[in-house]
Amino acid sequence: MVSNPSAAPDEPAWESAAVVRVLPAVAPRKLNKVPFVELADGRLQGVVSSGSDIARVYVASVTAGTHGLSCSTNNNRPCGGLNQGWCCKHLDALIDEAVLQYGQGRVARFLRVEVPEGTRIASALTGTRDPAPAAAVFSRFLRHLSYLELPGSAAPIPELQWFPAGVGR
Repeated sequence: MVSNPSAAPDEPAWESAAVVRVLPAVAPRKLNKVPFVELADGRLQGVVSSGSDIARVYVASVTAGTHGLSCSTNNNRPCGGLNQGWCCKHLDALIDEAVLQYGQGRVARFLRVEVPEGTRIASALTGTRDPAPAAAVFSRFLRHLSYLELPGSAAPIPELQWFPAGVGR
């Protein structure tokens, strides 16, 4: 780990490092229902498998702050279950998996929503339908899937050089 000599002496070492700190998942996730979830581009977004068609997936998102709700298939057909102000089952599954991945506090802070004790984030959202671009999220998901097909190797992968593999905490 490379440290910054000009950093304040009372800062933790990781804050002045030239690598990104990776946080482990809060709880184990089952990837068959929600294989991809991220807090990015001002949204909680991800890919959710269809419950009825194995070949169909949905790209769902909740915009931070405004709580705009978006859900559509991978070929941009809108989800029939998303109504004004109510989450569809795909958004419910996405939010639940995000809580497992990042923790309820972190997801609530990111979305800028007050969640009463003992309630779910989905029940505290007051957003309306707000279509968001699904292509970029789906493309990132497909990119991550392509890494699973790479043969095992100790050689560096240029696209993953930012990833802090092997960095001590």
